[in-house]
Amino acid sequence: MLLSKNKFLLLFGLLFFTTCLASLAQREIYSDSIPFKDRLYFGGNFGMQFGNITLVDVSPLAGVMITERYSAGLGVTYQYFNDRRFVGGSTSTYGARVFNRYNVLPNIFLHGEFESINFDNFNQFNGEFSRIWSNALFLGAGYFAPFGGGRGGANFTFLYNILHDNLRSPYGEPYVIRVGFVM
Repeated sequence: MLLSKNKFLLLFGLLFFTTCLASLAQREIYSDSIPFKDRLYFGGNFGMQFGNITLVDVSPLAGVMITERYSAGLGVTYQYFNDRRFVGGSTSTYGARVFNRYNVLPNIFLHGEFESINFDNFNQFNGEFSRIWSNALFLGAGYFAPFGGGRGGANFTFLYNILHDNLRSPYGEPYVIRVGFVM
């Protein structure tokens, strides 16, 4: 019962955090001030590893600037994993996320995200794999490094999963570091 109370308090904290971010965004951007297409941004992560262990990660995202400092968006994740050292060692992981981001300074931002991932989970009690959905609630901050003359750049994000469960999470630790690109 204590664990569920802590999760409830953490979920309440995230909702409070998201509400505070929305309230900090003072100026609305009206459709006649900046066109919607100019407020959209796209990006994500892409990773590959080949050899005895093959990993391919494709995680695109799309966001919209709601005010000059506040944005929100959606993303999806697909990962293919194959360990050639074991027969039947290949699997796929997939899921989706929604996120909120608030720019504290031009290149520093706060980030809140809810993610739901479907993956093969190893049950240490019966020694078998089964597909499960795992939810994560990430809170953290990041740095945006612009490059080129346009809106593009790289994001370096440091997140903490407040719902982390060692037995039911695709992440080995509650801390996640991401490097991604936006344009």
